[in-house]
Amino acid sequence: MKFVLVVKHLTSPFLQGRALLNAIGNLELTGAYAEALKKLGHSLEDVDREEPDAALGNGGLGRLASCFLDSLATLNYPARGYGLRYKYGLFKQHITKDGQQEVAENWLEMGNPWEIVRNDVSYPVKFYGEVISGPEGVKQWVGGENVMAVAYDVPIPGYKTKTTVNLRLWFTKVAPDQFDLRSFNAGDHAKAYAAMKNAEKPRRCRGGGRNTTTILNLSALYHTVCAGFQNYVYISYMIASLQDIIACYEKRSGESENWENFPDKVAVQMNDTHPTLCIPELIRILMDVKGLSWEQAWTITQRSSLGDISSLIQTIIDEYGAEDLELLQEKLKQMRILDNIELPQSVAELFVKPEKSSVVDSTEEDDISDEETKPIDEEDQLEEQDIENKDEATPIEPDPKLPKTVRMANLCVAGGYAVNGVAEIHSEIVKNEVFNEFYKLWPEKFQNKTNGVTPRRWIRFCIPDLSKVITKWTGSEDWVVNTEKLMILRKFADNEDLQSEWREAKRRNKVKVASFLREKIGYIVNPDAMFDVQVKRIHEYMRQLLNIMGIVYRYKKMKEMSHEERKACFVPRVCIFGGKAFATYIQAKRIVKFIADVGATVNHDPEIGDLLKVVFVPDYNVSVAEMLIPGSELSQHISTAGMEASGTSNMKFAMNGCILIGTLDGANVEIRQKVGEDNFFLFGAKAHEIAGLRKERAEGKFVPDPRFEEVKAYVRSGVFGPYNYEKLMGSLEGNEGYGRPDYFLVGKDFPSYIECQEKVDEAYRDQKRWTKMSILNTAGSYKFSSDRTIHDYARDIWRIDPVVLP
Repeated sequence: MKFVLVVKHLTSPFLQGRALLNAIGNLELTGAYAEALKKLGHSLEDVDREEPDAALGNGGLGRLASCFLDSLATLNYPARGYGLRYKYGLFKQHITKDGQQEVAENWLEMGNPWEIVRNDVSYPVKFYGEVISGPEGVKQWVGGENVMAVAYDVPIPGYKTKTTVNLRLWFTKVAPDQFDLRSFNAGDHAKAYAAMKNAEKPRRCRGGGRNTTTILNLSALYHTVCAGFQNYVYISYMIASLQDIIACYEKRSGESENWENFPDKVAVQMNDTHPTLCIPELIRILMDVKGLSWEQAWTITQRSSLGDISSLIQTIIDEYGAEDLELLQEKLKQMRILDNIELPQSVAELFVKPEKSSVVDSTEEDDISDEETKPIDEEDQLEEQDIENKDEATPIEPDPKLPKTVRMANLCVAGGYAVNGVAEIHSEIVKNEVFNEFYKLWPEKFQNKTNGVTPRRWIRFCIPDLSKVITKWTGSEDWVVNTEKLMILRKFADNEDLQSEWREAKRRNKVKVASFLREKIGYIVNPDAMFDVQVKRIHEYMRQLLNIMGIVYRYKKMKEMSHEERKACFVPRVCIFGGKAFATYIQAKRIVKFIADVGATVNHDPEIGDLLKVVFVPDYNVSVAEMLIPGSELSQHISTAGMEASGTSNMKFAMNGCILIGTLDGANVEIRQKVGEDNFFLFGAKAHEIAGLRKERAEGKFVPDPRFEEVKAYVRSGVFGPYNYEKLMGSLEGNEGYGRPDYFLVGKDFPSYIECQEKVDEAYRDQKRWTKMSILNTAGSYKFSSDRTIHDYARDIWRIDPVVLP
């Protein structure tokens, strides 16, 4: 039996949300549990609301990891997830008159009933120290600081199956021998507790600034500066996880342990660049701890999930040859893993031109005729020099002023036996642009595996009213696992009875959203208005700025009309935003402030009333998503084309019968194909046009639409308060310069965006048409189940089979 270890990117680890309803739902205990609580005087809904979200990450990648675990368990695959048990998570977000405010999110204040502490499972993690050579030339990592990583296990039950997979979270603490008792006894408590404070760093907060730098001795293979985001965290998590993987293998193997069989039993999934550290670390453990030779460790690592590092340079030389040294040098610069580090001597010598001998044979000199000794024409001399220099290239020398770095993405591609994009358009960009040189070298490595989300949490449990309708019209609950059954809805999309039941189920969820908004932020909204939602991480490429600029345009046009004209021209809307801006991402925080200010003005304008509301929901998380998504009717996925790898919230909205407005970016492309072009509101520039449009902007050829200029002027007029939005508006202007030339093409796409929004209004007025579009979105979302994604990974990459327990 092969075992897959789902190793996820640590900046967005497992974003589980609440566990109660999902667990009892998967175990088919919802009714029995609700009845038991009722006898005790409680309701299941009230108890569920008391559970805090597990603050283990943020964003789509972290939620994707949790969807994968749910599908792995449901489909009976032997697997385990590894993450870090953060004490405070990212942060708790408050929205005030000054914009976003961050405070610590103490989700563990009352403990976590879902976790099982495993004091018997702990591993040392070493930081700093040095590499020394033993008497036989064997290198070992010694000295430095030791931190202990202790396992906390969280069971993830599958749906209608006996399989439960394990999410193992690491909690770091100081090793007993690291406590400085002598300093404590001498009264120097700060020094005594220094090691303990360092040990707490990895598990304290997920997040912080992106500009921190930590110097780490990664492994015995090499020392380097690893600059970036919370590298201390990555190392502790990765080293502990790999030690645990190896310990599990040894335990299962017993006396028949054979390291040659390790790749047949273990597959490691690395989602993003930071988990790539397991490549050198696994080699280090096999060599330094298990005593294997370099050749053995290398072969095992390569077959497990990882490819070649040291021989990459030689592979490049073999592929491109040494005849054209300029070409070879360019390929080495693009593809090498260790940057600003000396090349191996054998490679560096290729770029050194042999010196010409200054000795001339006397007999040859005597044979030179007067004709041959004539002065050489200057042009001929330059031409001759060009010929001589044609095959010469300047050697690649390290720059002492620059840091030595590991190019993590290159390491990942070179080290993995398979590399996949997470949406069709993303996979093409990976092959043709981002890693084109690697693709030309190893085309067989590259695949596409479009992301997916679990239909249990995102339809069955979060929108039970609509789930009942789906079950009735598809004939069974098989769709909860076999989402292809959702396609049955297509043949009933025009049925008046189904449309009536569908609208009623959606409206009940809109009423819940309206109640939630009133309770959480104090706004009263009309559940009969269109619920227009954009909830995701606040980032310039996600273009929340485009959305709110469109709302400002809508509001300005309303103000210019009479009451009767407004009602005739515009469909009532509640525009809902949610998402966190990283604490150090100033421009994103300006966008949050802008949205809040627009909402404060619009929502208190008596002339507008219920015709337009703008709401920013603070502290967006999985539980908030489970409330908002079922009640949404229009969802905005409007990133600059080519910049979103896939996206998963677009899949969740489509599953819930929400219609998307968006660009041809990420999974939007495939969603539009599956739900039908007429059931997706498309606008904006295409991915292949973006580079040319930015070039056009830099050359001063871009002419902004007058409506866009009108909106900027309106914002600058102060109608939304005294805050100075010059830096935000200024980022949409100019042709060059840091933070100015509208890099994310808000101005370029603005005209097509507002024109597309007019089509949205037109479609919403025809509720029969809109309901049909909603049904077809749910039907077409069958492809985007994480069950399908996991099956594809298991078949094509992990090469494992499900195991059904008796």
